[in-house]
Amino acid sequence: MLNMGGPSTVAETHDFLKNLFLDGDLIPLPFQRFLAPWIAKRRTPQIEQQYTDIGGGSPILRYTQIQGEGMVKLMDELSPETAPHKAYVAFRYAKPLTEETARQMKADGVTRAVAFTQYPQYSCSTTGSSLNELYRRGKAGEFGKDIEWSVIDRWGTHPGFIEAVAQNIEAALAKFPESTRSETVLLFSAHSLPMSVVNRGDPYVLEVSASVSAVMDRLGHSNPYRLVWQSQVGPSAWMGMQTGEALKGLARLGKKQVVLIPIAFTSDHIETLYELDLEYAKEAREHGIEVHRAASLNDSPVFIRALADIATAHLQQTRKVGPTSIQMGLRCPGCTNATCGAQKTWFARGGR
Repeated sequence: MLNMGGPSTVAETHDFLKNLFLDGDLIPLPFQRFLAPWIAKRRTPQIEQQYTDIGGGSPILRYTQIQGEGMVKLMDELSPETAPHKAYVAFRYAKPLTEETARQMKADGVTRAVAFTQYPQYSCSTTGSSLNELYRRGKAGEFGKDIEWSVIDRWGTHPGFIEAVAQNIEAALAKFPESTRSETVLLFSAHSLPMSVVNRGDPYVLEVSASVSAVMDRLGHSNPYRLVWQSQVGPSAWMGMQTGEALKGLARLGKKQVVLIPIAFTSDHIETLYELDLEYAKEAREHGIEVHRAASLNDSPVFIRALADIATAHLQQTRKVGPTSIQMGLRCPGCTNATCGAQKTWFARGGR
């Protein structure tokens, strides 16, 4: 289960930031090896305070473990011919890092594995970075020899995922008076991308848009809605508009009720618990808007069942076409990373 991860304790914040700023797939920097530790050191006190404000660390590892345990329990029932199943967590910037997970899988003698990205929508900077790291560790033999791999790299319109999101939106809408509920604006918020990444053809924006469209279809287009973007960093151009600016715009239009919806995150972490719940919710109230956030998927049984369905269908499909084994580094259109974006094919047998 591949994800960005987050520091489980405040003390881990600096290492998390250093790993993040050292990743050229996510944040390309000049003289990265020297500049990244300096930026991490400067930002650590501020980010440590934010993690303190949300309870002393990110809960993403705990929720990913809950999701993984629930998923494999269902998979043992859904697909006994491929059982037993075991979920491993491999974070890109926080413990357990990919290298730690590789050692555990090697010690367990794993011979068949699925790289299951926990980013519902694909981006070279997130999914691509995690797959690149997996490729490097695999090529170095850290997972052991002759391990057969396959990849689940995007699932942003899977019916189970859409249902889980829609149910949480309906629960948030129920907090508003029935007489004005249909006037509530649904504000879907996703982590933004630099326009330099968008302009080179990264599919993330389109895939997030597809998720929003599927959710609104499921809700019967019951409410006005917008797709907005959060977490912009630095002075360069990023995908917009930003969530905070959208809230100000809605206030100017006289909108009084908003549901904030994390559409590209599957577990609570700093972007939901601090940015959405504390920063944006406070801004909304200051502009006279009543705001409620749709809960993250976390331990949602509907979502856990969706993960099990996705993984089971994938295993059934790969059994029909034969095992996959050779990790191949292929280049995707518009991307400078050798393995990023190879998506379904860089693990495919013989690179076909």
